[in-house]
Amino acid sequence: MCSILGIFEIEGPTSGLRGKALDASRRQRHRGPDWSGIEVRDRAIIAHERLSIVDVESGAQPLQSPDGTLVLGVNGEIYNHLGLREETPEYPYATASDCEVILALYREEGTDFLRKLNGIFAFVLWDEARGRYLVARDPIGVMPLYYGRDESGQLWVASEMKAIEPYCTFVRAFPPGCILDSEVGEIEPYWEPEWTLPAAANLPANPDLVREALEAAVRRQLMCDVPYGVLLSGGLDSSLVAAMARRFSERRIESGGREEAWWPRLHSFAIGLEGSPDLAAARVAAEAIETQHHEFRYTIQEGLDALEDVIRHTETFDVTTIRASTPMFLLARRIRAAGIKMVLSGEGADEIFGGYLYFHKAPSPEAFHEETVRKVRSLHLFDCLRANKSMAAWGVEARVPFLDLEFLETAMRLDPAGRMPGEGRIEKAVLREAGRGLLPDEILYRQKEQFSDGVGYGWIDALKDHAESRVSDGAMAQAEERFPLSPPASKEAYLYRSIFERHFPSASAAGTVPSGPSIACSSPEAMAWDDSFRELADPSGRAVRGVHRSAWR
Repeated sequence: MCSILGIFEIEGPTSGLRGKALDASRRQRHRGPDWSGIEVRDRAIIAHERLSIVDVESGAQPLQSPDGTLVLGVNGEIYNHLGLREETPEYPYATASDCEVILALYREEGTDFLRKLNGIFAFVLWDEARGRYLVARDPIGVMPLYYGRDESGQLWVASEMKAIEPYCTFVRAFPPGCILDSEVGEIEPYWEPEWTLPAAANLPANPDLVREALEAAVRRQLMCDVPYGVLLSGGLDSSLVAAMARRFSERRIESGGREEAWWPRLHSFAIGLEGSPDLAAARVAAEAIETQHHEFRYTIQEGLDALEDVIRHTETFDVTTIRASTPMFLLARRIRAAGIKMVLSGEGADEIFGGYLYFHKAPSPEAFHEETVRKVRSLHLFDCLRANKSMAAWGVEARVPFLDLEFLETAMRLDPAGRMPGEGRIEKAVLREAGRGLLPDEILYRQKEQFSDGVGYGWIDALKDHAESRVSDGAMAQAEERFPLSPPASKEAYLYRSIFERHFPSASAAGTVPSGPSIACSSPEAMAWDDSFRELADPSGRAVRGVHRSAWR
C-alpha cells in the first residue's frame, strides 16, 4: 500500500508546483509512512509515499529507467512479476521491486502489457522522450485512484481524493480496468473479460476446481518481505483464506518455497463489540487452523467517536460502507501496533458466489449471473474501497485473493445454476464444499453475516439511534434542498453526508459516491426480484425476511 500523486500537461515553470505537489502528497502519507519521493520534470511531476512491503531496501519510488527517460509511480503489487521478469531478460533491472517490471514491459510493448499484469495497482508513468504520460488502474479497482483538473487545465492524479480536491475545479474516480494515454487523449478500457456474458459461465461447479484456483491465488498473494497476517471474522470467506494462508506460511513465496519464511507464524485478527458473533466464531476458526490469534473489542462510543475520521479516510457517505468501515478502521490501528504491514482479507467472495442473502430470491441462473457481474464490477465503490482505505489509514495493506484475476477467470465461469442458492441449498455451497477438511463444519456452514452485523447487532442500532439524536425532523425535511445530488433517504445517511461535506465540499466530490436503493447490499436492479424488497430496503442482511437466522450460538 502506497500513494501516488501525478501532475501532467504542465504549462510554464514547475518550480511553483513542486510545493503544491508535496503538500498534496502529504495529505495521503498515511498510506505510505515509510518513505517519500518526488521527481520533477519540465512537464510532469510524480510524487510517492511508500509503504515498503516488497524489496524494503531498494524499492523506493518514483522508479526510473536506467537512462532516466521513464519515471514511474505505483501503488500496488504485481503478483506475477517474477514470471514477467523472465519475459524481459534484456532489461537492466536495478531493484527487486515487483513494480519495476512495468518499466521493462512498457519499453518493449507500449501499453499492450497491461493485460499481462496480475495484481492490484494504480500507476502513473512519464515518458520524457515522447512527452507522454500513462495513468492506469487495476481491472477490479482494488487500488483507489482519482483525477481532476485545476484552473490552468493541468491534470492531477492521486490515490485519494483528499490530495487533489483543494487544487482542482472537479474530481472524478478513475474507472477500473482503464488507461489514460496522453497520445490517445481519452480514458479507455483495456480489460473486458468474457465471463461478463452469461454464455461464458459454462464450467461445471466443481469444488475441487474452486479449491485449486483459490489456493493458487492465496499463495501468490503471500509475496511479502515484511510481517503479515490475516483478517479473520469467523465467516466462511476470511476463514478459508486464513486456512489456506496457514498452509503456505512456513515457506517463502518469493523463493518459490525453497527457503523458510522469514516470519513463519501466521497472525490472525478479529474485532467486535462485547458478545460479538464474529469474535466467537473467529476464535473457533483460529483454534482449528492454529494461527496466533488476536481479538479486539471496541465499545459503541469508541465507534461513534471514530465516525469523523472514518468518513474522511474512506471518502464516502455510503451507509453500508461506513457501518462496516468503522470497526475495520479501529482494527487496522491495532494491527499496525502489532507490527503487521500486510493482511489478507476475504472481500469478493459474496459477489462472485452470491453470498448475500438476497441472492436466495434470484429468479433464474441468468439473473443470478448478471447480478454477480454487476456486484464484482462495482466492488471498487464499496468493499474494495472500504478494505483498502480503512486499512491504509494506518499504513496497512489489504490483499484480496478472491479478486485475483486468475481466480476470477475460474470462479466467474462456473455455471450459475451451480453457484446460486436455492430451496434447501445454502448460499455459496460450492465454495463451502471446496473448503471441506480445512475448517470445522460450524465455520464452513455458518450463514452469511455482513461485517457490520457480525461485529455485534447493537452496532447498527446504535448508529441509527445516534443519527436520530443528531439530525432533526426539520433538517430531514430539507434534505433534498440541501443535498440535491443523491439526497439522503434516512437520518443516518443525512448524518454521514453532512460529515462528508465538511471534508469534501465540492459537488463533484459528492458525485464520486454511489447511490440508489438496496437491500442486504443488492444492486438497485435486484430490488425488482421480490415485492417485499421495496418495503424493507436496508443494507443490513437482517432485512431479508425468511432467510436470515441468528448468527452464532
